[in-house]
Amino acid sequence: MNHAAPAGTDTDPAADSSILSLNRISLAFGGVTVLDDVSFDIREGEIRAIIGPNGAGKSSMLNVINGFYHPDDGTITYKGETRTRMRPDQAARQGIARTFQNIALFRGMSTLDNIMTGRNTMMRRNFLWQALYLGPARREELEHRAHVERVIEFLEIEAIRRVPVGRLPYGLQKRVELGRALAAEPDLLLLDEPMAGMNSEEKEDMCRFVLDVNDEFGTTIALIEHDMGVVMDISDRVVVLDYGRLIADGSPDEVRSNEEVINAYLGVVRD
Repeated sequence: MNHAAPAGTDTDPAADSSILSLNRISLAFGGVTVLDDVSFDIREGEIRAIIGPNGAGKSSMLNVINGFYHPDDGTITYKGETRTRMRPDQAARQGIARTFQNIALFRGMSTLDNIMTGRNTMMRRNFLWQALYLGPARREELEHRAHVERVIEFLEIEAIRRVPVGRLPYGLQKRVELGRALAAEPDLLLLDEPMAGMNSEEKEDMCRFVLDVNDEFGTTIALIEHDMGVVMDISDRVVVLDYGRLIADGSPDEVRSNEEVINAYLGVVRD
């Protein structure tokens, strides 16, 4: 399910494994600084958490990565290619997929059809072929549908494949949105608060799927999450933002014991 991804060009061995590097990214809106000289990398095959208080700039950083926002300063290196900005269509076609903090599904469409929209960037036949639904276009759609069915099976949502997503409970809608992102066969999957609003059982299910996506497909994952138990359990490395600044970057244990992080975000450390 993974595309081939060339390694970065940095000479540092750790950086050589980076699928994405952000170098001195700054972003402001109307004089309000959202990101201030932020640098970190995401290594191929890891689960990389981005945490911080509300308003820290976490979602803005994901928007920079997949091209919804263009940074005022800094560079983005993705699969060895360095640029000052990434267009959303470039990001999608080069293997970056995204879920959103607020569910962004077509509520009147079925689970199957919503996940099918994740294949749009992979459609090779033009509109006329698709409209006529003949020959190559028909074969292509059948291939895409077969892949979508495998995603549905992987996420254990076969029973709701024909149900309009607007009639589904919140936790299942989040799973459908994950399915749509997976349908694009991403190299880098950006998850914006995938467990937000879920009960404990739904969180356990989503954690399992995130780990399985990373383990079985080798997909690199960057996620924003407020549940520190989830972050510490499933992340390989954690970056911490506060008021748009990077204040810590390291393993979950290193971040958990960092005094600046404790003061800004985590509160009292508990044994």
